[in-house]
Amino acid sequence: MFRFVIPALLAAFATPVQACGLALVLAVDVSGSVDPDEYRIQMQGLAAALRDGTVVDALTEQQAMLTLIQWTGSSRQRQTIPWTTIRSASDVADLAQAISDDKRIWRNFSTAVGEAVLAAEKALAAVPHCTRKIIDVSGDGISNEGVAPDTRRAALDSMGVTLNALAIETDETDLTAWFFENLIHGEGAFVITANGFTDYPEQIRRKLQRETTRKLSFLRQCDHSRFPRDHKPPENAKNCTNRAK
Repeated sequence: MFRFVIPALLAAFATPVQACGLALVLAVDVSGSVDPDEYRIQMQGLAAALRDGTVVDALTEQQAMLTLIQWTGSSRQRQTIPWTTIRSASDVADLAQAISDDKRIWRNFSTAVGEAVLAAEKALAAVPHCTRKIIDVSGDGISNEGVAPDTRRAALDSMGVTLNALAIETDETDLTAWFFENLIHGEGAFVITANGFTDYPEQIRRKLQRETTRKLSFLRQCDHSRFPRDHKPPENAKNCTNRAK
């Protein structure tokens, strides 16, 4: 009997384990400034971006794990799509459909960007085995409640997390500059700008391509290509490059 058991055990240990190369938290703004149509644009746009061929290939190659968090004011963040392991294109398709169908939880609350980061940190604690860890925050306003996002930088460093952002510009706030100065952090961190919600689907696709493709993920860069011609980048952005236009 043992002559059959021992070879089987050795074969089991010899089989390479597919490691998780990327853990990605998708944090979606559902604060009071986002109306029902804009929420739908975000979820359907995100689903479409996940179906992009470049993104599908990158996620499957890295055996990525993804989760989605809806966030708004303090104490109102929820992981509505649990951690999902991507091993095939069909896994991506299933995840994209789940995101497209995800029902909105809150409607009329504030914008607590730092609390969204904190919720993402807690989610990432469940996947310490993943090689790269990225938080992808999208939003249409600066933080007006809860912990300041820049106070979470030491914690992000200790976890080896990169935080990227997509700024949905809807007024004269210059949200991209605020995200650059107060939110993004870590190796290769960047901001991409959407000029309003209608521009979100295209920009989230570009963002996921940059985040999931290894070649681009470790480049230190920021993206001001979507600004009007007279936009002035933040002072501390003067050395950034735009290698992925």
